[in-house]
Amino acid sequence: MKKEKFAVTGMTCSACSARVQRAVEKVAGTQAVSVNLLTNSMQLEYDETITSPAAIIAAVEKAGYGATCQSDKAAGSSAEPQARPAEAQAEALRRRLVLSLLFLLPVVAVSMHGMIFMALGMPVPSGIAAVFDGPENAITFAFAQMLLVLPVMYLNRHFYSVGLRTLLQGAPNMDTLVGMGSMAAALFGAFAIFRIGWGLGHGDMVLVDEYSRNLYFESAGMIVTLITVGKYLEARAKGQTSRALEKLMDLAPKQATILRDGAEVVIPIESLAVGDTVVVRPGERIPVDGRILDGTTSVDESAISGESIPVTKGVGDKVISATINKTGFIHFTAERVGEDTTISQIIRLVDEASGSKAPIARMADRIAGVFVPVVIAIALAAGGIWLALGAGAEFAFSIAISILVISCPCALGLATPVAIMVGTGKGAEHGILIKSGEALENAQAIDTVVLDKTGTITEGRPKVTEVLPVGIEEKELLAAAAGLEQGSEHPLAEAVVGYVRERGIEPVSMADFAAVFGRGVQARYDEQRWLAGNQQFLLEAGIDVAPYQSRLDALADEGRTPLLFARGQQLVGIIGVADTEKPTSAEAIRQFRAMGIDVVMLTGDNARTAEAIRRRLDIPKVIAEVLPAHKEEHIAALQAAGHKVAMIGDGINDAPALARADVGIAIGAGTDIAIESADAVLVKNDLLAAVNAVRLSKAVIKNIRENLFWAFFYNVICIPLAAGVFYTALGIKLSPVMGAAAMSLSSVCVCLNALRLRSFQPVAAAGSAAIEENLSEEYKEEKQMETTLKIEGMMCQHCQKHVNDALSKMDGVTSVTVDLEGGKAEVTASREISREEFKTVIETAGYELVD
Repeated sequence: MKKEKFAVTGMTCSACSARVQRAVEKVAGTQAVSVNLLTNSMQLEYDETITSPAAIIAAVEKAGYGATCQSDKAAGSSAEPQARPAEAQAEALRRRLVLSLLFLLPVVAVSMHGMIFMALGMPVPSGIAAVFDGPENAITFAFAQMLLVLPVMYLNRHFYSVGLRTLLQGAPNMDTLVGMGSMAAALFGAFAIFRIGWGLGHGDMVLVDEYSRNLYFESAGMIVTLITVGKYLEARAKGQTSRALEKLMDLAPKQATILRDGAEVVIPIESLAVGDTVVVRPGERIPVDGRILDGTTSVDESAISGESIPVTKGVGDKVISATINKTGFIHFTAERVGEDTTISQIIRLVDEASGSKAPIARMADRIAGVFVPVVIAIALAAGGIWLALGAGAEFAFSIAISILVISCPCALGLATPVAIMVGTGKGAEHGILIKSGEALENAQAIDTVVLDKTGTITEGRPKVTEVLPVGIEEKELLAAAAGLEQGSEHPLAEAVVGYVRERGIEPVSMADFAAVFGRGVQARYDEQRWLAGNQQFLLEAGIDVAPYQSRLDALADEGRTPLLFARGQQLVGIIGVADTEKPTSAEAIRQFRAMGIDVVMLTGDNARTAEAIRRRLDIPKVIAEVLPAHKEEHIAALQAAGHKVAMIGDGINDAPALARADVGIAIGAGTDIAIESADAVLVKNDLLAAVNAVRLSKAVIKNIRENLFWAFFYNVICIPLAAGVFYTALGIKLSPVMGAAAMSLSSVCVCLNALRLRSFQPVAAAGSAAIEENLSEEYKEEKQMETTLKIEGMMCQHCQKHVNDALSKMDGVTSVTVDLEGGKAEVTASREISREEFKTVIETAGYELVD
């Protein structure tokens, strides 16, 4: 199946989009057809062996509309059909509206001159009265209005031509309602001129007076003009919904500087090829994705990741299209060009999502498909009933016209797409890429979120978390550790070497390096044998680690891997290494729970490490030692239990689980944003972005429901009101002019309500006021744990500092106050720390914890 997008012309309301969709769905070989009224576009999948774009376009044209194929092009081209035409349409409507008003105002002035002067407290000037007032001037009064209204009707002839064509095709739309109402009013006015002439010719002044007071020429012009006002405001609102997409398109540079034969050449971005050497100076945007060949710089990646702090880049580092080179002069090799660049894929995802439909829109589509014929039937029935009840023809006629022009299928058709377009665009601004309206709707309904550990909750790479020298200085231990580990490619060894280099310590040069698989490494330095590895490795070498067994067990319980170092036959240090949690992971988990969403961590790590992370982050449930291939089974089990599940992972080994979940969210995908298995992609490597994705989906679906409610409510109230249901009891009746104004206002209100989503703000980093406002009372009242420890063995200020440093390094400890004279320490922590943990740390430091 091939996915294709078409631009559709001629649609004016949801009845049009419903007709186009039905027509294309009847074409053999098509599926997943989605017609978007807001963007005047259609997305679908089709079997190339059964049908073709030409056949699809023919089906659209047979339905009375136009279509052109919008095949994928270079970066941003797919977005053009929806970004710019809104502005052109608004400008065309503005010109039509100005001209309509210029001719309409004289019509209103002639038809209502008596009421106008009365409201001003002035008599009608004799010159005007001599031309338009009195039975003798009735023909002049009526004919002047008819002549003045004709230009207004010509300027808005679209309503009549399209309305008549769709009516004859058996698929009436909003233009049919407006055109029928306006044309009927004008024809009634023409009929009134004949009746006035009859009355004047036969001396029937009563008949002349009756028809001269029931001319509808001003209504014929006012109806189409007011609808044009609404269409103009609607077009302007539509233009605003695409601003986020336009901003993304503007981020992509239009040209690039490359090296050819040693000289710099400026070429269009479309001409860049993989392998070209690109030159970027400070302040310029990076045109495509690539890898730095020469130079160092800092890059502002906020446009892609949302991260405001510039990222330092050097030789071998990746650079991403549309980011800004801040400080250095760099050369890089182009690796992804054209539609494969990060910014192009982001634009395509946002464009496709904004053009898609959420399941909630299906009800509105079904109603819109039969709405206009039902309204016409109601108008004819209401007019007939009033005639049968003895009302005058003018009254019944006014009722029928009011029903035609007040009914608004536009509001129903716009309720969903405007909200989706604004919502997905707002998400893109913050690095949240939601692929479809269906994913957007599903995300707001999830009650369980399953989190992968490595790369999602944690950083995905080990770091040194603790250094415990034994009998030597810390600097000496670290220099020896780096000397031992720099010959190893193991991730734990890389963590140690990186930690030492960050501190500016030079590794010692060791000889006779040898790696023992699954155990560790050994080498010689200063005529002594040095060992580095796990506990088993040192035990096999005959080195006693028993005095530090409690500390080793404590590290394991905390989810950290202890690396032991020995010189000769003596243990000289322990370095704790762990894949640490991201700074925002704990806050994100609290946010999910505050929203009433269950959190489950799914990991292939051992149960001991998983439990340590569960305890630190307060995760309700952990499933450990799960192979990647089996993660999908756990998702399916949760779904079978009746849960709506979101899976959040790195989008690589979690692909089956992401595809199985009701909503799959790939986090921290960076340049790999087109992961097919995920429903949403979070560019920023931050679990808090997943919280914002759920919050955004809830805001969008709430907005859609509000739009649909007001669209339905408007029609449920206004159609009976226009039909005169309340006239007998309350004397309330809408005129055709008021009906046209109300119809325009309803569509504008739907668009403006959707634009409120532009004020959506993502939850900020931990500790900010934004988070505090969003947490439930349970988490707002969370308190720090305070503990007083009685310690023996402290003799001097050096002892006091030693104890303070040891306690401060404990995970979760936020503050420590050590009282040397009182022999105690006051500890404040963000988690509950057992007395055994405190005892191990204090005894390892060389002191005693007194019960």
